[in-house]
Amino acid sequence: MFFERPHGRDAILLLDRQPLFGNSADGPDRSTEATMAQIPFNREVAFEYGRADQVSPLIRRVIAHNPSAFTLHGTGTYIVGRGSVAVIDPGPDDEAHLQALLAAIDGETVSHIVVTHTHRDHSPLARPLQAKTGAPIWGCGPHGAGRGPAGDHVEEGADRDYRPDHEMADGDVLAGDGWTLEAVYTPGHTSNHTCFHLREENTLFSGDHVMGWSTTVVSPPDGDMARYMASLEKLLARTDARYWPTHGPAIERPQDFVRALIAHRHAREDQIIACLRDGPKLIPEMVKVMYADVPEQLHKAAGRSVLAHLIHMADGGRIACDGPLDGDSRYRLPN
Repeated sequence: MFFERPHGRDAILLLDRQPLFGNSADGPDRSTEATMAQIPFNREVAFEYGRADQVSPLIRRVIAHNPSAFTLHGTGTYIVGRGSVAVIDPGPDDEAHLQALLAAIDGETVSHIVVTHTHRDHSPLARPLQAKTGAPIWGCGPHGAGRGPAGDHVEEGADRDYRPDHEMADGDVLAGDGWTLEAVYTPGHTSNHTCFHLREENTLFSGDHVMGWSTTVVSPPDGDMARYMASLEKLLARTDARYWPTHGPAIERPQDFVRALIAHRHAREDQIIACLRDGPKLIPEMVKVMYADVPEQLHKAAGRSVLAHLIHMADGGRIACDGPLDGDSRYRLPN
């Protein structure tokens, strides 16, 4: 844990690293705890702030000095290619990180600035980097773009100022000098989240959709558990050799990792069903059981994750709701 009192999305992320069941009247569910333990999390990254590390033949990484419970060591900005390069996820609006990126590409040309999604630790530096390099911004649409009419109702932490010069759809391709990037649309963490596949190395830049050090935050309204789960299944159909997330180390066996994430989410929903078997409950009542071993000051944040699952389960008819699908309604099993 990086902060003593995390809040918001940071707290949700920390909570999702806790054992899935606390000590209920019947004791913890050992099979569910085992599911959590099988996710091979790794937080070890060899780096120095401000230094560009060559992490593969075509990829360099510079990590921004914005460590937190949400970003791990910080935002990892990727530079793809040599001579004429693409920069993926420029990061937060931080002058020191901008200067580190400019030093890393000194003497080279930035042909594309690419953005996976619009949280403030990923996209705000795109425009300052563009002002220095003249490169166009490619990638995801504006924040909330994947939500249709409800797109303007989004969560805290969004970069609402981001506008790409070229919005990319699933399957669109960018071709550079010795590198090719294909857009892989993966909504769920945000409605506009997009991964990018580097064909020459069979590598996926997975943004925040899949991170090797922790589970991904899915917080309504812009976060959507059903779409997140569908996006995980979409990645299982691929044969990428490695993932490079924006936070944390590479994921070397991505299909095994994605399967573990899917199993973890199913276990969370099994836990919700178990909570509702003895009658209807409000989210705080479920959280009190589900997160019994977590300090109470984090229970409100835990409720956001539970809400995302409940919305997904209600849409599938697995649970019912006496009221709107929000944090104040009472949830129950169907009659």
